Amino acid sequence: MKISAAQIEPVKGDIPENINKHVEIITKALAFKPDAIFFPELSLTGYEPTLAKQLATTIDDQRIDIFQKISDSHKITIGIGLPIISTNGILISMVIFQPDIPRKTYAKQQLHEDEKPYFVSGNHQIQISINNQKVAPAICYESLQPNHSEKAHQLGAEIYLTSVAKSQMGVDNAKVHFSEIARKYAMPVLMTNCIGFCDNFESAGNSSVWNKKGKLIGELDRNSEGILIFDTETEKIIIIV
Repeated sequence: MKISAAQIEPVKGDIPENINKHVEIITKALAFKPDAIFFPELSLTGYEPTLAKQLATTIDDQRIDIFQKISDSHKITIGIGLPIISTNGILISMVIFQPDIPRKTYAKQQLHEDEKPYFVSGNHQIQISINNQKVAPAICYESLQPNHSEKAHQLGAEIYLTSVAKSQMGVDNAKVHFSEIARKYAMPVLMTNCIGFCDNFESAGNSSVWNKKGKLIGELDRNSEGILIFDTETEKIIIIV
């Protein structure tokens, strides 16, 4: 399987412009025939908690139908970040599009204290089946909590996919933690981070891939948009900038 981590600089609060940016990135990736591509936390709005209430939408928002069309046409799984309205409040969600099946969401289960005034927690962990391989999504803060990756492993995850919005300090901590997770569970880890300013910090990019031995085998820089495509069989990396 070829699974991709996309690194972008979201336009603050501009869903239509960010949809265009996502489509451009996906189009670049399609030349290399990936089976899946995932984007950073809240990638369609930027990581902007104070704007979440006005930007939140539903899984059926027609503006994101384009991703289902691309998924169906090119047989690719796509994961995008979006605040989703629920009965209890607003969820930090990953909307997942897979070929010819209804879209679904994964909602961040463990929130940082700073997020709790704006969001509510998701209530269950999921696995995404891609080419008969199980991918476990994790969204930022929870991906650094050992119980999240442990449960993913218990559920049979073969790849740990982390969608984040992290500063340089967060990235530095994540690099150590994700290497340990990969080695402990013999489970490759992908981290897709954004770049540019969001909320009250600068996101540091460095989207990365660790193999099942915990070795960092590919990363992007902290300033450029780009794509990492990881072949799970050969462990080779394609870098597109």
